[in-house]
Amino acid sequence: MTYDIAAPEPAGMVASLSSLGYSLPAAVADLVDNSIAAEARNIDVEFTWTGRDSWIAVVDDGRGMSAQELVTAMTVAARGPATSRSSTDLGRFGVGLKSASFSQSRQLSVATATDGVWHVRTWDLDVVEESGEWRLLHGADLDTTTVLDRLRSGTDHGTIVLWRQLNGYNGSDVREDDERTQKQFYAEAARTESHLGMVFARFLTGSRRRNLRVSGTPVEPWDPFMVNHPSVQRLPTEELPLGGSSVRVEAFILPSAHRLTPEEYGLAAGPQGWLDQQGFYVYRRNRLILAGDWLGQRGMRREEKYNLARIAVDIPAETDVEWGVDVRKSSVVPPVGLRPHLHRIARQARARAADVLRHRGQVAARTHGDPLSYAWNVRRPDGRVTCRINRSHPLVQAALRPGGSNTADVRALIRLLEETVPVAALRVMHETDTSDDPEPFGGPGPADESATEVAERIYESLVSGGRSPAAARERLRTMPPFDQLQGFWSG
Repeated sequence: MTYDIAAPEPAGMVASLSSLGYSLPAAVADLVDNSIAAEARNIDVEFTWTGRDSWIAVVDDGRGMSAQELVTAMTVAARGPATSRSSTDLGRFGVGLKSASFSQSRQLSVATATDGVWHVRTWDLDVVEESGEWRLLHGADLDTTTVLDRLRSGTDHGTIVLWRQLNGYNGSDVREDDERTQKQFYAEAARTESHLGMVFARFLTGSRRRNLRVSGTPVEPWDPFMVNHPSVQRLPTEELPLGGSSVRVEAFILPSAHRLTPEEYGLAAGPQGWLDQQGFYVYRRNRLILAGDWLGQRGMRREEKYNLARIAVDIPAETDVEWGVDVRKSSVVPPVGLRPHLHRIARQARARAADVLRHRGQVAARTHGDPLSYAWNVRRPDGRVTCRINRSHPLVQAALRPGGSNTADVRALIRLLEETVPVAALRVMHETDTSDDPEPFGGPGPADESATEVAERIYESLVSGGRSPAAARERLRTMPPFDQLQGFWSG
């Protein structure tokens, strides 16, 4: 057959690679992947603020590359997903270095050495766009070379990836003395440190651990499952068959807050907070791909009552296609055959997590032992949540005292009720997948005696406040919950 060569236009390809949606922490993680694949023991991520000339670098002491290997590494998609890879290689598509770098900077320089001879190549996106060609520059400009020389500091092997002309920081209005922008820059460094501690936690422990630092600070591994805490519940591990391999799944139920110190509770919340960290954690070759997601399982969404449920899933690298691992290594789609099993495991974990929180919520809502402790009583006696003021509380009794109550007592009671609304107990007890919402005075329909008594008090208050009887009844007709009830105000 005849054919045309339809090569992609460089500027358009660069724009596409730059728009893949990397966050800065995720982009840096892609570079760390390469350092781990190169068997580096020490990896340093450097953030340096100098206004428009600010830069970010990842420096490792791995095995380095030859000149030809460097050119291959700098070529977009030189190695596709079908390429045979070593057991330490965390890549897949062959675009991670380029796509991650182009998403954050206009200039990417890589310096590498295996035996003391350093090779340098640079992608300058201005050159690519102006020339319309994939011109991979030999060496680097003087300022970049100065930074590279400082970073390699006499070592004879390893790799340096340097980003300059950083997106968002290289505008003409960015000044070195701009404290607000500088603060934002270093806040990104802190976010990156937290993200790396989560993604590479398994590489930061054990006998073959890597030393990973951000601006000189060691990255602390973050364990989402708190495996060493005595109060963690572990569901049985399952090995789910997938083709000729298997997927390992283990669910963990974290302790409730009362079993954790404030420091443990804050740490367990993770970089994104409790709500966003619940769900599945998918690992590929010990590298975290997805952190805290219910994988689109039917009927499963993030809810606070499931905050304690976290599930580890280890997938073999050779099943990338079945799992739909994306270029950024940040999302997956479970294989169809595994979805029922994952759904079953998730339901078990969610139910167990909700039970742990529900128990605490019920304990917090109970008043047995000391009926004077709580201003509110929360119950779910017949499948429907009820919330009542505790009439045994001394302030409530003072307000209900025969012969009138002290204004200060009423004011104190109102303030107490405002400050102790039982949000936590209601959140835990409320089942969002059932119709258990409280119904004021038993729900719509004729008002019972208690509703009528309350309405009469409000009616008298409105009349004594200057409204006519007709106007007071009209106001009651539009006031919740009396707008849903039938009584003397409805006629």
